[in-house]
Order: sequence, then C-alpha cells, then structure tokens
Amino acid sequence: MCGFISIFGPDGSDVLQDVLSGLLAIQHRGQDAAGIVTFKERFQAKKGLGLVREVFEEKHLDRLRGHLAVGHVRYPTVGLGDKTDVQPFWIDFPVGIAMAHNGNVTNFHELKRDYFGKRHVQLASNCDLEAVLYVFADRISRRSAVAVTLLDVVEATRETFQRVKGAYSVVGTIAGIGMYAFRDPFGIKPCIFGRKKTDAGYCYAVASESVVLDVSGYEIVRDLKAGELLWIGEDRQPQFVQVVTAQHRPCIFEFIYFARPDSFLDGVSVYGARLDLGTALAESWRQTGLHADVVIPVPESARTAAQTMSESLGIPCREGFHKNRYVGRTFIMPNDKVRRDTIRQKLNPIRAEFEGKNVLILDDSIVRGNTSRQIVKIARHMGAKKVYLASYSAPLLHQCFYGIDMSTKREFIARNRDHLEVAKELGADYVLYQTIEQMVEAVRRTKTELKFCMACFDGNYPTGDITDQMLTDIEQDRLAANKE
Repeated sequence: MCGFISIFGPDGSDVLQDVLSGLLAIQHRGQDAAGIVTFKERFQAKKGLGLVREVFEEKHLDRLRGHLAVGHVRYPTVGLGDKTDVQPFWIDFPVGIAMAHNGNVTNFHELKRDYFGKRHVQLASNCDLEAVLYVFADRISRRSAVAVTLLDVVEATRETFQRVKGAYSVVGTIAGIGMYAFRDPFGIKPCIFGRKKTDAGYCYAVASESVVLDVSGYEIVRDLKAGELLWIGEDRQPQFVQVVTAQHRPCIFEFIYFARPDSFLDGVSVYGARLDLGTALAESWRQTGLHADVVIPVPESARTAAQTMSESLGIPCREGFHKNRYVGRTFIMPNDKVRRDTIRQKLNPIRAEFEGKNVLILDDSIVRGNTSRQIVKIARHMGAKKVYLASYSAPLLHQCFYGIDMSTKREFIARNRDHLEVAKELGADYVLYQTIEQMVEAVRRTKTELKFCMACFDGNYPTGDITDQMLTDIEQDRLAANKE
C-alpha cells in the first residue's frame, strides 16, 4: 500500500510545493521511502529511503521545479525495499515517461521470466512498477505518428491491462506533453482526480486520497472508474476513456485502516464509514451480556468508531493510551521484530483510565496479534479488572496479493481459531469481532451499490488469477524473509 500524487500545471508554473504538501498528507500510506520526478525541459528526480521530511531538503528544491510532476511514498510489498525500488520510475527513450503506482502486480515474476526474458530486457529493480512502466512504454514506442496521441495512450493502457495482473492505480507524465492516470479493471486501489484554477489556467492533479487534493486547494472532480484512463494532453482538456469492461471492487480495508478519516474514497466518507462501524459493533457487544466501564480506542484509526460505540452503549470513551506521534504505523513496518519492538515505544498508558475498571479496548483490526497482546499486558499492568478487546473489522484470515502486507497465513491470529481461542492467545477476557455482513453494510451505507474486494476476510480474490501455488510461493518467500 503506497501513496501518490501527479500534477500537470500551466506552462511555466511550478507545482513542486503542491506535490510536497500532498506527500506529507499521505505519509501514513508509506514510511519506507519517498520520491519526486518533475519535468522542465528534462526529467529531474530526487528519491530516497525515509520519510518525506527526511528525503527532501532545501538544496533539492530548485532543480525539482517544473509544471509536470509525480510524487510517491512507499511501503514495500514487492521488492527488497532498497534504493533501487524507490518510486517514481522514468525512462527517457524513446519517449520520456514517468510513472508511480499504488498496488501489487500478481504476475510480476511471470512477466520478468516470459515477457521481459524473451525480449532480453533486464529490469533494474525488484519493484513491480518497473514492469508496468515498460509494458506501457513499449506500446507507446510502437505508435504510428511522431507525436503521442490519446489513441496511443489508450492502446498502451489496454495492453497494460491485458498483460499486467493484480491491483494497481497508476499515475504519470509524458515529457513535455501531458499527464495520464489509470485504474486497474477491478478498481481495487483508489484514484481521484481534481483541479485548481490559477491565473495562468487550470492545474490538474490525481492522487491516492481526496485529502491530498484538499490540502492544496484542489476541487474534487471525481474518482476514476475501474478500468478507466484519464489523459490530459497539450490541449489541457481532461479526457476519460473506459478502456476495458470493469467489475469495480474497491478494497474495504482502505476504509477500515489505511485511508485518513478526512478522505473520501469512491464517494464514501472514511470518517462516516468508521462512525457506522462503531455503531454496528455496539449492537454486537450488547448481545454478549458483558459489562464494560469505559471504551478505550487504540490510536489513531479506532478513535472515530470508539466515539459512536460508546455513545450507543451509554458508557464513556476515554483516551487510555498516549501515542508517540514520532513512531510510525506499526502495521506497515517491514517485519515482525520491528513491529514488536516499536509497539511499547508507540503507546504509553494513562493509569487512571484502567485501574479498577472493566475496559473495552477497540482497535480497527487484529491481524498478527502483536499490538493486541502488548496492549492486554499493559492494561493488566495498569490495574484493569477485566480486559476486553474489540475489532471493528471482521477476522483477517487470508493473504493479500493486492498491496497490503498480509502475505503469510500463519501470521493471522484468527486463522483456525474462534474468538474464545483468540482471547486466550492474547491474554484477554473476551474478544469481539465485527461480522463481515455488518462491516460491509456500515461502509457502504451511503452507496449501497458498492461491492468490495474482501479477499483478506473471505478468501475471494476478484482478479481470478490467484492460484494455490501462488499462495504457497508467497508464503515461502515471506517466511524466508523473516528469517533473515
């Protein structure tokens, strides 16, 4: 799961500040690396490992100025996570093309072996975006006219959809000509388009979340549809083309955890969805017959749902944990050891909210159990009488192939365990999960026609290309990586 922004400003303008502001707004989507590629007569780039504020310094700004730009923050799911894998990527010949993406190419190794191997093309990285870029660029290079046209970009996108499988939203620029964006035929990853009027004309932007556009004053136009291409050429007129027949299946985990609460995805408020998730879970808690004195959210994602859960139950919501804001999101850290070592540094308890109380601790999800196990220990150490855990998502049981770091089924604490066994494993007095049905209804309450990718919950992979062998291979790769 990563974050991107691409901007096409009027000739002579400088869009760098908007790109930097946008990347800071989506830092939560990737803490591993950041990069920007701009165009002003030629491509200029700065990429590096670390947070946005660590990668970009004052000395980089002058050479990164330009009216075409692509920015990215990365959390690695494919590749080694070293400098060679940092996005955006670009090529200068035969046509200058820059590109960034959010997602995961499920047939990346097959493409490397067959498509690129037969052409004797040696990829320079282990990042799956490079495969997307070269498939797209190869089709552009076979155009009939000298100039790149809308038809060329449509055909390049069509060929990408045919050859590249998985979940991906892609943004990019073509040197000196324009900007493109497309969303895979299932629309699993978010992609939203906006514009801002300036004295010199419209400035156009495409980003992973609406908040990226909000912070820089862009008007939200709309989300890209599944299987759709956006092209803005030299005439500066946005053109949308439905390249392939689509089956829209946006990722439901975006609403549960990844997206910022102040974002809208596919017309749904993330904040509103989390409010409804809390209300739904309150009803399930009532049915347990258990008594809690206080609802305590695990910061930050669970705060919104905790408000409505406590209101519905008529018990107070309290901040029992102080979060160190200088420690990143543990879910997207590179391995289990780093996650475990970071949890205690990240959350410090407020004793008065635990001592002598039955506490209901609410989190967005329980994946590996690392955070939950530590939280239960902390609560008991602070003197809690009873420690109940609740998750406003359903139990996570299946590997994700679409860009979320849930690659090994053995990692899922709920796999082959019921909620009572999970509670025993975590040391809690009770564990409550949202049902899949409640979760879906809460997220799509304002857009009932939406259907979601829920592969990590129900094992149904919408792309249709996930085999048992792929599940085994990725698990073996992940186990080997954790041993290193």
